[in-house]
Amino acid sequence: MVKIYLKDTPIATFTQDKRNYLIDYQNLEIQNSITLSLPNSKKFYTYDYKFPPYFETFLPEGYLYEIFKNLLTKEYGYIDDYLIFSKLSPNIQSRVAFKSDFSKLDFDFLDIDNIIENDSNDTFRKLLDTFLNKNAISGVQPKTVALLKDKETLHIKEYIIKTWGEEYPYLAENEYFCLKACERAGIKIPHITLSKNKKFLIVENFIFEEMKILGFEEILSLQEKNRNKKYDGSYEQVAKTIYQFATQKKESLTAYYKTMVMNYLLKNGDAHLKNFGLLFNNDFTHIWLSPTYDVVNTTSYIYQDKPALMMQGKKVWFDKEALVEFGIKHCMLTQKEADSFYVECENALKETISEIEIYIVNNSHFKTIGRRMIESFKISLKNKTIKELPRELTRTW
Repeated sequence: MVKIYLKDTPIATFTQDKRNYLIDYQNLEIQNSITLSLPNSKKFYTYDYKFPPYFETFLPEGYLYEIFKNLLTKEYGYIDDYLIFSKLSPNIQSRVAFKSDFSKLDFDFLDIDNIIENDSNDTFRKLLDTFLNKNAISGVQPKTVALLKDKETLHIKEYIIKTWGEEYPYLAENEYFCLKACERAGIKIPHITLSKNKKFLIVENFIFEEMKILGFEEILSLQEKNRNKKYDGSYEQVAKTIYQFATQKKESLTAYYKTMVMNYLLKNGDAHLKNFGLLFNNDFTHIWLSPTYDVVNTTSYIYQDKPALMMQGKKVWFDKEALVEFGIKHCMLTQKEADSFYVECENALKETISEIEIYIVNNSHFKTIGRRMIESFKISLKNKTIKELPRELTRTW
């Protein structure tokens, strides 16, 4: 049994019976709900042969999943989602806390400057070993949670350390430039740092605000979908979900529109349902779109890549006219607002092109990926709807 607490008050339990799952509320005051998609307006939530989508948010995928699979199968003779969640849940820092049959661990913290300066494979393995049981994060690329201390402020904060393998070379730099492009367009992003040798992208966890931990939920679980459905749906449906739950609707939908414009301009083909989420305070009186995260230029690795979700029933790279129409119809924007925000995004893209051109002069290792990014961005600036990028972008410069 996993017991769920809010500010040390027990509010619910989460149990498994074979392949069925039950969430049982003990406290029926609405502010004691676990999350947005699980209001305690009813006592029980049952899931037959389906892991609850919100709890699945905390399960590792890809690289991390294989590590847990090997460890837990060796120790227990089997692996399933409930076992992984039970193992990780006592060490999850979120708006609610969990207790299970597994112990909560005490983790050491490391110096952030040391991680920035020594971004080797050995350092990543050390981070992974140190914080393995804290890795309640999804995503298929190699990454780990870490507790790092800032020398100047002396604050200890939770970060996600992202690295990359041979399949997607220099992914840390790719994501860094794409997120900074979003920031130039006036979109809020997490605090990010690129390590000295460009092996790590160090991302501050945005759920921590001063002395508070904000609630966070992905659009995927808000739509009551599991991770195998993260590429099913449309960007119109994402807008509807934001409108349904957000209390700051215009602000959140404006940020969403600008993020969508940047995803199309930056040719990010992995903006799926797990890559959008809402933040909320303890009593659910303020609910808003989270900072933009996990933005990369995917076409520099897969030239024929397409948007992750549908827009207007299609997965194509739309032009300005279609995106402005999307903003007006689905994001509460006027024609003037949608046009103006689009121009902001275009200007941010142009500045990013210039930045990467300068960067690759002194960082020759990034030349191939950087040139592919630049060429795909220039195609975006031609303002034409296309199905996919030309094959010649895969060549090496």
